[in-house]
Amino acid sequence: MAGIDTESPVPKYYQLKEIIRDMIEKEELRAGQAIPSEREFCERYGISRMTARQAIMELVNEGLLYREQGRGTFVAEKKLQQEAARLTSFTQDMRDRGMRPSSRVLELEMEPAGPVVARMLGVDRGIRIVRLRRVRDADGEPMALETSHLLYEVAKDVLDVDLSKRSLYEELGKVGVRMSRAEQSYEAGLVNEAEAEHLGVPAGSPALLIERITFDQNDRPFEYVKSTYRADRYRVTTVLYPQ
Repeated sequence: MAGIDTESPVPKYYQLKEIIRDMIEKEELRAGQAIPSEREFCERYGISRMTARQAIMELVNEGLLYREQGRGTFVAEKKLQQEAARLTSFTQDMRDRGMRPSSRVLELEMEPAGPVVARMLGVDRGIRIVRLRRVRDADGEPMALETSHLLYEVAKDVLDVDLSKRSLYEELGKVGVRMSRAEQSYEAGLVNEAEAEHLGVPAGSPALLIERITFDQNDRPFEYVKSTYRADRYRVTTVLYPQ
């Protein structure tokens, strides 16, 4: 769309919104680059300040743009996209995208299973488990805060492994544990103050909350995971088919 068509029934703000979106998709505006000001858009397309502001704010709400107080509005980094039906580790997912995965291990210890973890893993309360809490990075940028609860009998060997540089699932594979399927749920949420410190975003930022139970090759649950993903950098897609 080259300009604003004043005769079109399509609202002017929506036309401008699509112009900006097209500039981003064609990389005429790149991630981290400031977009023209509202005044510049008004002068270029002969529209009102309110029209320009509405178009920009909708793109901010969609996560394509972000605003910095006193500096302007910028193009956001593209969100990483995960297919909901694809079961893979974070490490492999990032490698498949040509990115460098890494982790910062915050906690790795043995502890008794609480009531929620015991129920999710189908074991008795108080049984030994391994709890692993990590910040998951891609190309050095924090993407998620992840807490895994694993059956001690299958994960005891990882207590002596540097999981900041190695894949948890690859290490479990060495002792014969393989993922066969997972039950995963998604929920919208907000980053709390403790999470914000690790994820490098302000408290109250949008988050994608993911819970997963992972099953081994014998269809036995061996891991319960709770993750907080940055909603500005991650989204999930799925393909639907009619019955």
